[in-house]
Amino acid sequence: MNIHAVICTRSREEITTMTDNLLAYFANAGVKVLLVAGASSIFKAYEGAYAKISPDPEDIIIFCHDDIEIREKPEAFLNFLKEALENEETGFVGPAGTTLLNADPVWWDQDNHQKGFHRGKVIHITPEGEEYETFFGPPGDVVVLDGLFIAAKPKVIEEVGLKKPDYFVGEWDFYDLHYTSQAFLKGYINKAIHFNIFHNSRGELVGRGSWHQNKELFRLNTSLPLQLHI
Repeated sequence: MNIHAVICTRSREEITTMTDNLLAYFANAGVKVLLVAGASSIFKAYEGAYAKISPDPEDIIIFCHDDIEIREKPEAFLNFLKEALENEETGFVGPAGTTLLNADPVWWDQDNHQKGFHRGKVIHITPEGEEYETFFGPPGDVVVLDGLFIAAKPKVIEEVGLKKPDYFVGEWDFYDLHYTSQAFLKGYINKAIHFNIFHNSRGELVGRGSWHQNKELFRLNTSLPLQLHI
């Protein structure tokens, strides 16, 4: 069994120290990395990379951002991943998601957060450079996951498909909710698993017209709400 990671980055000439450190971490953990630079679409990048990998059925495929830091010893991280995906009913796994996706499909909805519907945690950073932990909830089953890091077995990925839905306009947004919600709708169990991960992003949506377009198109083309009844 091999573990592969697909990472999109703007260009090989502009790789940051954080991305270099992530590549070094994966290399130390024995994860085979495919770095995709300058892609025109995250859907095309993931689809093309997966075809190049041509994984065996027992392999694990990670899709993640280039601005993350996994703060676990490599052996512990690999154990978390393998244990989470050993069940054939498991779909995608990642650090954060929700058990309820409303008719307005923003997975991190604050009202739902306060009501205890979310799962997982991520370390973020303030504009002043101070780190803080966003605790969404205890690890557990979810309907969708955030795309900063998601992983699955080939069977799940091939059933869901990595191609951009015909109804999407934007090339970079809502891929995570599309992939993970499709896995959920096909009967798989997505999971927010416990491991320490830092995301060097504040999730700014100002000026992200593509995000808002794809959000509305996802809403119109998905039977919402999606809820995990526990």
